[in-house]
Amino acid sequence: MTTARTRVVVIGGGQAGLAAGYYLRRAGLEYTILDDQPAAGGSWRDHWPSLHLFSPAAHSRLPGWPMSPSSQEFPPGSHVVGYLSAYEQRYELPVRRPVSVTAVRRNGSGYRIDTTAGSWSAEAVINATGTWSRPFWPTYPGMRSFRGRQIHTAQYDGPGSVTGRRVAVVGGGNSAAQILAEISTVADTLWFTTRPPRFLPDDVDGRVLFDVATRRARALAAGDDTGGVAGLGDVVMVPSVRDARDRGALRASTMFAALTTDGVVTDDGGVERIDAVVWCTGFRPALRHLRPLHLPTADGGIAMDGLHAAGHPPWSSSATATGPAPHPRHSSASAAPHDMRWSTSPRP
Repeated sequence: MTTARTRVVVIGGGQAGLAAGYYLRRAGLEYTILDDQPAAGGSWRDHWPSLHLFSPAAHSRLPGWPMSPSSQEFPPGSHVVGYLSAYEQRYELPVRRPVSVTAVRRNGSGYRIDTTAGSWSAEAVINATGTWSRPFWPTYPGMRSFRGRQIHTAQYDGPGSVTGRRVAVVGGGNSAAQILAEISTVADTLWFTTRPPRFLPDDVDGRVLFDVATRRARALAAGDDTGGVAGLGDVVMVPSVRDARDRGALRASTMFAALTTDGVVTDDGGVERIDAVVWCTGFRPALRHLRPLHLPTADGGIAMDGLHAAGHPPWSSSATATGPAPHPRHSSASAAPHDMRWSTSPRP
């Protein structure tokens, strides 16, 4: 099979990859976007049905083109998928799909990108694979012997399968709070977190988070650090979460110590019977295809060594606006706009 050649290969055709494509197109560079999804929309195609953006459409656009208004204040996932698809078509972005990248290797002064559809040769690579494909499962005693259902945020498709059950939701971020809020309307729920959840004020949504993140980016560029959104809290009080709070459903307990065949052992030695566990425990960057590069590590993360990255918080900050872009401190696929700009040699 022959090797295709291009100036830049973008790995990932979600929101970060499309934003990178926009700037490459504007710069007049030859490039190809490789996406493993069957259609446009990135990871939004796989999110649970009730997930919405944290911000109105006007605050959730990618560079160059506004998101069309939604019938709801905070657009649902289906609206985001439609926008990303239209954005890709509007700018005639050269996306190849479904193509999974299996390995990236050095090739002289450039790179060889091996995929399920052949190989590409490129001078530069922008990695925009995000985190959704790598859900993080913690390890607790008794997980293998528990006879109930265990699912991760990435597998959650709505509360229907747990209606009338007793469900433990694990995690202190946005996905945990939103999923708990939804499940608690049809099931008896318990909420377990490793530390007390930090709720944002009711009037703080993605618009405020965007402004705070923008101010921090400017401060960092000037050699200062204002602390950013992490100092405000973790859980955005979207309408469903506010409703759960008002119903008394947002009562968090200290993380349990172990699972039994039909329940969990609490930190005080008691036992709570449960039928299912939803692990809202976050994600890790999807970077396995970069292993052949033997990238060095620094400060607990990967030093990208001349590659470029988009959509991998906290390595990037300003130009791919629409969420989700989970922060390592959150256990959610947070939908607040982060407006991330791809940058050279990012480092956490």
